Amino acid sequence: MSASDPVSSTTTNYEPLHPPNNTHLRPNKKLTPSLRGKLPSFGESEPLELRTSFSSDTSVSASCIELQPNEEPKIPSPPPPEEKIVLLESDCYGELGFSYPRWKKWSILSVVFFVQLSMNFNTSIYANTIPSLSREFSITYQTARLGQMIFLVAYAFGSELWAPWSEELGRRPVMQLSLFLVNVWQVPCALAKNFPTIMVGRFLGGLCSAGGSVTLGMIADMWEPDDQQFAVAFIVLSSVAGSVIAPIVGGFMEVYLDWRWNFWIQLIFGLVAQAAHFLLVPETRATLLRDKAAKRRRKAGETNVYGPGEIHGPGITLKELGIIWARPFTMFVCEPIVFCLSLLSGFSDALIFTFLESFKPVFEQWRFGTIETGLAFIPILIGYFVGYISFLPVMIKHRKIHRKDPDILQPESRLWWLLFTAPLETIGLFGFAWTSLGPPQVHWIAPMTFAMLIAVANYCIYMATIDYMVASYGPYSASATGGNALARDLLAGIAALYSTPMYENFSGRYKLEWPSTILAIIAFFITIPIYIFYWKGEVIREKSKFAQELASGRKVRAIRLTGEKSTDLEKTSEAEPGHTKGRIYGVSSIQ
Repeated sequence: MSASDPVSSTTTNYEPLHPPNNTHLRPNKKLTPSLRGKLPSFGESEPLELRTSFSSDTSVSASCIELQPNEEPKIPSPPPPEEKIVLLESDCYGELGFSYPRWKKWSILSVVFFVQLSMNFNTSIYANTIPSLSREFSITYQTARLGQMIFLVAYAFGSELWAPWSEELGRRPVMQLSLFLVNVWQVPCALAKNFPTIMVGRFLGGLCSAGGSVTLGMIADMWEPDDQQFAVAFIVLSSVAGSVIAPIVGGFMEVYLDWRWNFWIQLIFGLVAQAAHFLLVPETRATLLRDKAAKRRRKAGETNVYGPGEIHGPGITLKELGIIWARPFTMFVCEPIVFCLSLLSGFSDALIFTFLESFKPVFEQWRFGTIETGLAFIPILIGYFVGYISFLPVMIKHRKIHRKDPDILQPESRLWWLLFTAPLETIGLFGFAWTSLGPPQVHWIAPMTFAMLIAVANYCIYMATIDYMVASYGPYSASATGGNALARDLLAGIAALYSTPMYENFSGRYKLEWPSTILAIIAFFITIPIYIFYWKGEVIREKSKFAQELASGRKVRAIRLTGEKSTDLEKTSEAEPGHTKGRIYGVSSIQ
């Protein structure tokens, strides 16, 4: 008997509600008490018992659906609706950024490198407009430097505000909107008729800059924490190099172009970067890719599979808005790892912006002009490449060790090379200080050499601290590294104001040497936490609920991906913040 007519000839008015393997039946609406005359005769006092069998292997009895005289049959309650299943990372791992081929990952990263160059170029190129702005608007040099300071301070908070949005809404739309707004605010600066217009444009441009936090978050989207080092090193190079390329070319711009071209060139650079990003960089955020994968699966027939964004919904309440914005600031204050390493990294970056102001009085002793002073930053750029290259053997060694035993390397191993390179900052500052004596005692190559050592240390500090935080905080690395960006840009902005007065207001024979000596002493003390974290970092992380949630999650995901089973771990949610239990700093850990 066919599945569409599964009941015997005496019960043809009953239809199955569900497929043959379902036991729920419903009566046909055409069934009435008058149907009794067509059925085998039973006594009026006897109940009517219907029995049926399906043509499939599964035999089901419609157990005693009884009809009393003049009584309509009772309709059984329908089965509960299918439960929605959230698509986990391990369920669609091959469709996420982690599984992109190597050429695609590095193509994306190369475009991001260029975008990062443009953002950091904007932070330091302004310094070459200061003399022209002073003449144009009849303001002092110190007043003109406010445009440098306000951009960097706004940039510090802008990267904090943009970073968590990239985790909630996706990397691509957030970066596109950021680049668009930064480009828009270049126009009023280039057309400004007064200095306050430039101040407003610089402030808004800095606030709209997403910064390196989002680009570093993209690395966490495409590489597992134990395989991120080469990508992090590459992006860090773009971040520090952009700040130094600007003064190198800025000297020529200051001499040969009107000051308005300073902003037009920033706009051109930004438009090219935005176009490249729009055309070549796809979305990499795992939650959005899981939503897309879930939609494809539903079209293919898996009707109860949904992505995390579809389950939780796209809407964001005012309370959630506050939580999202507060997350990077809270991590910066409450996480000792984020706070201490960000402070160290921020001081190192501030030194470069100190050099933007201090190089002029130092190298004027050797009769350096505007162009020559700009070219004096080339040793710093070389130092950055030296720092980058010096990390490669260390990363290769870590990769070999990890392949032999994935559990032997803790995140603190990311700080090992910094134990040897961080002291170069103190050494370089002391050396720069006491080779700033000028001719005939010292050749100009000497302070440049020590500046190169400072650059090596600056790159290694930035690279190691970022790498360590990415390894410790995983999917929320954008918020964690947002604290690093906050310190770097905030201290750099402050440095734009104090640098020149500090080097000009010292009196006596060694007025250029003592300011750098003071910075060297500060550098000595702030590098001490590196050694504390290297030896005691695991203990410190054990006290961090945030880091421990992510570490526990990664362990679960590793077990799922290798096909192992563990009863205890199955009770714990997957290695995604979207399924971890509890709240961290008042933030529901939803990925």
